[in-house]
Amino acid sequence: MSTFRRNLARARSHIVFIAALLAGLALVLYLEGLLRNPFVRPPPESPLSLIEDVPMPLSVPGAATEEQLEQARIAWKYFQNNINPDTGLANSANNYPSTTMWETGSFLIGMISAHRLGIIDDAEVEARLSRALDSLARLPLFEDSLPNKAYDVRSLEMVNYLNEPTAVGLGWSALDMARLLSSLEAVERNYPDQAARVDAVISRWELSRLVRGGQLNGSNVVEGLTVENQEGRVGYEQYGAKILMMYGLDALRALHVEDNLTVRDVDGVMVPADTRLNRNQVPAFITSEPFLFDGLEFGFDQTSHRLASAVYRAQEMRYRTTGILTAVTEGHINVSPYFAYSTVWGGGASWAVLTLAGDRLDSRRTLSTKAAFGWDALFDTEYTDELVDGVAALADPELGWAEGIYEGSGEVNGSRTVNTNAVVLAALAFRSHGPLLGVGR
Repeated sequence: MSTFRRNLARARSHIVFIAALLAGLALVLYLEGLLRNPFVRPPPESPLSLIEDVPMPLSVPGAATEEQLEQARIAWKYFQNNINPDTGLANSANNYPSTTMWETGSFLIGMISAHRLGIIDDAEVEARLSRALDSLARLPLFEDSLPNKAYDVRSLEMVNYLNEPTAVGLGWSALDMARLLSSLEAVERNYPDQAARVDAVISRWELSRLVRGGQLNGSNVVEGLTVENQEGRVGYEQYGAKILMMYGLDALRALHVEDNLTVRDVDGVMVPADTRLNRNQVPAFITSEPFLFDGLEFGFDQTSHRLASAVYRAQEMRYRTTGILTAVTEGHINVSPYFAYSTVWGGGASWAVLTLAGDRLDSRRTLSTKAAFGWDALFDTEYTDELVDGVAALADPELGWAEGIYEGSGEVNGSRTVNTNAVVLAALAFRSHGPLLGVGR
């Protein structure tokens, strides 16, 4: 071997090292060139990065005050008036003997929260849970696989949204089922003696139909045929996904908010919104509802805390700008069509009030009782104190809490519902006991 080749062989490790340095330098220069080159588009900025990354401080836990316990007793009065004595299930609205799976989930969460607060005792909660779970285990199922979207609480028959019996059914809702499953998880964790009943309920259900391709999957009956569809938009979708994943279902794609996240400037606050349409018709709705439930039931994760903070801040900013108390979410109204979404952003505009079909109904924007109590439980600011004070007159010791106050007229939205009274109870229980399904605080 020549002297040159011998020296080359001996130096091979140094040569490799120098080559690696040169390659690294070349890569750095190339990347710098990309960043400086106006004709090369940089990677897109994540929409999440446009939302303020300073979450609202969470409320400080403490024992319930006598005032809060009285507020809880008033909320429980709704349930005393509206739980069917035979089936143990609760009316969705005062004296309206129908329920959805979302509302049934709210009922169970409201009952557990009342027990956590000491409003009802051990014997009562166990007896009421037993009766309700036994009824859920007897529900006729849509296509013998999942609960129908609505039932008559007296007969347990499948019904349409007018509470009229239907042999075929309406289909199932993955979001409604997620809320019910959340409540059943809470029952199982807090009441071990009810575990067998919970298992008897869930074992009848074909849960795998609730997801498809990592997304929430619901269905509707259209001209006699079952049509399945993706369900959920930003906020609602992630709330539902967290729950379904607890049951071993692959809802990971739904959980990942950035896939469909965009942002909108609402009164100077960048709030989360959805790139998709609602029902393929109008831009999707952003309300307080799913963010409240995420915090009250799970305790926020890093992302949901950030998104919830933005949704809350926009409402406080509107008040600071206009002087109008603002706490908006979905809910019942006491005029046709009897349900509306008071949004932070939806249908292409801020503060729009919309029906599910996307029709504007801004005269029914409501200062929501449940949103006021929910935000106050989570963040406990001077503004949330004002919100709770603003709805205080809506408490009726004989009927429970009304939905809210119509912003435009100042008229009381006198609907009384299972959802609102359950959230009042859940919010008050959170103040002293922490998240229902979290590790506590």
